[in-house]
Amino acid sequence: MKTPFLDTAARVIRAEAGALNQLADALDDRFRAAIDLMRDTKGRVIVSGIGKSGHIANKIAATLASTGTPAQFVHPAEASHGDLGMITRDDVVLAISNSGEAPELGNLIAYSRRYEIPLIGLTSREESTLGRQSDVVLLLPSVAEACNTGIVPTTSTTMTLAMGDALAVALMEHRDFTAEHFRNFHPGGKLGAQLSLVRDLMHKGAAIPLVSEETEMTETMTEIGSKGFGVTGVTDAHGKLTGIITTGDLGRHMEGLFTMKARDVMTANPVTIGPDALAEKAVGLMNSRKITCLLVIDPAQPDVAAGLLHIHDCLRVGLG
Repeated sequence: MKTPFLDTAARVIRAEAGALNQLADALDDRFRAAIDLMRDTKGRVIVSGIGKSGHIANKIAATLASTGTPAQFVHPAEASHGDLGMITRDDVVLAISNSGEAPELGNLIAYSRRYEIPLIGLTSREESTLGRQSDVVLLLPSVAEACNTGIVPTTSTTMTLAMGDALAVALMEHRDFTAEHFRNFHPGGKLGAQLSLVRDLMHKGAAIPLVSEETEMTETMTEIGSKGFGVTGVTDAHGKLTGIITTGDLGRHMEGLFTMKARDVMTANPVTIGPDALAEKAVGLMNSRKITCLLVIDPAQPDVAAGLLHIHDCLRVGLG
């Protein structure tokens, strides 16, 4: 049996889901016009709103900025006390007010009209002050709020947030914005870690453990121990990577080990990865092969070890 709380929660979620469907069906050429303004601006998208709309506006600005559209949130009250100076004629203003009559937006609207700064209004009332003054109106469907009283911003803020996401993703896809671009804008946190490239984490140059096929095992073990990865790559006389020696290989050749050379102990054709692969892919490869290191081969220099990636390097940034 559902409790009254669950019934309320389900009603709210269904109401908001229905509103989002209406919003999707209501999209028209004005959405395209808003995209054109935001895409073609030489400056930034200035997003503003007050109260709950302000919180949503802040999030929309952050989403735009992280997906390739330069954007900044400007608080309308602070704008009236000097922050209007942040807005230039090269910018586009996206002003958000469900009623379209938020008095705090008045000076911002007037400033955009005075200096012919394009204004996009996101509101549910086209006949409102914001709707009438805007160059482009993104109109939210007239849908009741999800609360019984109809006064708590719920459905309206959900639609506003979804419209902001729709704008950001449409612009992102127009710009062919890739995971690599997102990584550049978002190097920190779990997302940043997931989008790290192998080249960002790998060890290079003298840090790579390498010996030649003809290296005596006494010297080979010194190389393994001094570099601290528990492995060494093995190369032929021309520097081509031909194998790898791990602690497992040492264990399998304990008898007479110190009479052997690296070529006698190595595992040929080691598992490798490219420097531009996602580190997440490298972790998956190491896990599936039950290994702790990957030698990195740069396509520009086939068969030459350009780096070494250890599972600990990935764990340090939150992968694994």
